[in-house]
Amino acid sequence: MGFLTLRSPRGGRLAGRGNHHETFSTACWAERREFDRSLNGVLAVHRLLWSIAETIGGCMRGAIRRSSVQAIAADIVTRPPAARAERGTPRYLYGPVADFFCLGGASFLLLPLAFLLPEEKLSPTFAALSLLVANVVNHPHFAVSYQIFYQGFRAKAFGRGAGAALRARYVFAGIVAPVAFAAFIACGVILGDVRLLGYGANAMGLLVGWHYAKQGYGMLMVDAALKRRFFDAAEKKILLLNCYAVWALSWLAMNAMMSERALWGIQYAMLRVPPWLLAAAAGIAVATTAMTAGVLIARRRAGGGGLPLCGVVAYGASLYLWLLLMHRNALWLAIVPALHSLQYLAVATRYHKNRLGAAADADAPSPPGLLHSVFRSRARGRYAGFVALALALGFAGFWGAPALFQAAVPYDRAAFGAAAFLFVFWMFINVHHYFLDSVMWRSQNPDVRKHLFA
Repeated sequence: MGFLTLRSPRGGRLAGRGNHHETFSTACWAERREFDRSLNGVLAVHRLLWSIAETIGGCMRGAIRRSSVQAIAADIVTRPPAARAERGTPRYLYGPVADFFCLGGASFLLLPLAFLLPEEKLSPTFAALSLLVANVVNHPHFAVSYQIFYQGFRAKAFGRGAGAALRARYVFAGIVAPVAFAAFIACGVILGDVRLLGYGANAMGLLVGWHYAKQGYGMLMVDAALKRRFFDAAEKKILLLNCYAVWALSWLAMNAMMSERALWGIQYAMLRVPPWLLAAAAGIAVATTAMTAGVLIARRRAGGGGLPLCGVVAYGASLYLWLLLMHRNALWLAIVPALHSLQYLAVATRYHKNRLGAAADADAPSPPGLLHSVFRSRARGRYAGFVALALALGFAGFWGAPALFQAAVPYDRAAFGAAAFLFVFWMFINVHHYFLDSVMWRSQNPDVRKHLFA
C-alpha cells in the first residue's frame, strides 16, 4: 500500500487564484456538485449510525440514572466523611497526560502516519525499528508478567490466601498449560510436522487477539475504578459482548483475507472462512458496537462525573485501532505490539510499585555504597532490579535461549528452516502470556485489589 491520497471524484484540479479574482469552469462546478453528493452520502450514513446509538442510549438513560442515584445514596450513607470527599477526586496511574498516551491515546497520533507513509519504502526501516523497540518494550512486558505471576507462586497456588477456584487457576496457568503446550510443540518438532506448528501459530493469533480485547476491557474497568465511575453489571455485559464480537471478527478476517503469513519462516495454517460467516461476524460486531456506543452515551448524559476518558480510549484503541486494523498495513503491524505493551506496562509497573511501597521496610535506606547514593530507599532499589530483570529475561526468552537451542538441538532444518527455535520460543511465550494474565489480573485476586488501587 502506498500513500493514502484524497482526490477529487474525476481526478481534476481545483482552479487557481488569478491576479484579480477567482474563476471556476463549468466542469469544476460539476465536479464540486458530484463531490458534495458523495460527502452528503457519507454524512447520511454517519447520522444513521449516530441515531441508532442515540436510541439505544435514550432507552438506557433512565435506568442508568436511577441506578446511579441509588448507588450514590447508598454510598453517602455507608462511606465515612473522608472517603466521601475522596470520591470526587480523580486518580491516575501516573497522571492524566501519561495515562492518556500510555493507555492508547498515542495510537491516534501514530495511526495516520502509518497509513500515509509509503509502506513499500519504509517497511525495512520499520522492521528494524520495531525489533529495537521490542527489546525495550515488547519483550520486557512479557517478562514483567512472569515476574509478577511466579513471585510467591507456592503461596498463590497452594496456600490459603485465596479461594479454591483462584488457586486452581494458578495451578493450571502456571503448571498445566505450559507443560501441555510445550508437549504439543515438541510433538510437532519431533514428528517433523510443520503443519501442526502452523496450527499452533494460528491458535496464537486467536489467543493474542482475545488478550488484546480483554486487556482493553480491563483498562476501562481499572480507569473506572480509579475515577470512581463504575459500570453496572448490565453495562459490563454489553462491553464484554462487544469485546467477544470484535475479537471474533478480527480472527476470522485474518484467516479469510491473509492467504500467507509466516513467523520466522514457518507458515501459519490458515482456516477457510465462508463469506457468509465473515459477513455474519461483521454484522454482529456492528450491532454490539452500536450497543456499546449507546451505553457510553447514556453514561455520559446521566451525569455522575461522566466517563473515564483514558479507559474509554484504551478500550476503543484495543478493539478497533489494533485488532481490526493491525493487518491492514505493514507499518501499523510493526507499531501495534509496542502500543499494546506500553498499555500493559502502565498498569503492571504501577501495581508492582505499589506492592513494593507497601513493604514494611520500603522507606528504609538502601545499604551504604553506590546503590544508596543512587536509589536512597530500598523500594526504589528493588524496583530498579525489577526493571533490569525484565530487560534481561526479555532478551533471554526471545533471543538468548532460542540461540542456545538452535545450536545444541538437532532438527529437520529442511522442513522447519534455519530459525525454528525462534518460532518455537516466540509462540510459546505469547500463548503462555495469555494464560498468565487470565489469572493474575482477575478482580477476585486479592493482590490486585490490595495493590493496584493503593
